[in-house]
Amino acid sequence: MSVRPYRDIHRRKSRQIAVGNVPVGGEAPITVQTMTNTLTADAKATIAQIRACADAGADIVRVSCPDEASTAAMPEIVKASPVPIVADIHFHYKRAIEAAEAGAACLRINPGNIGREDRVSAVIEAARDRGIPMRIGVNAGS
Repeated sequence: MSVRPYRDIHRRKSRQIAVGNVPVGGEAPITVQTMTNTLTADAKATIAQIRACADAGADIVRVSCPDEASTAAMPEIVKASPVPIVADIHFHYKRAIEAAEAGAACLRINPGNIGREDRVSAVIEAARDRGIPMRIGVNAGS
């Protein structure tokens, strides 16, 4: 215990993964993740916000991929980003597959929103084929 016990962080044991080149979990340092609030389809605005977040200390940035226009912008966004990009998928499993193909470093899905087991399996397969991790988020509605 240190002189300032409120600074002592007791972390549960977990397996370390990599989101792009950023180690997460295990004994890795705690990382800062944030999310853009731009329309992802507006690649220029999204890239500018990602760069501002990275300049402010973000290690990972999550972007929403609710439609085809958003995933179509992902290759440009991923290429220009100074930090790994997590694709936040809402409702449609094809957006997750498109984001994986576009180079997202991680997928964030809610299986309850994606639907049938075969759709979730397709997303898992796309992530596995590209060696990218998935973050599973659920809520009371799922």
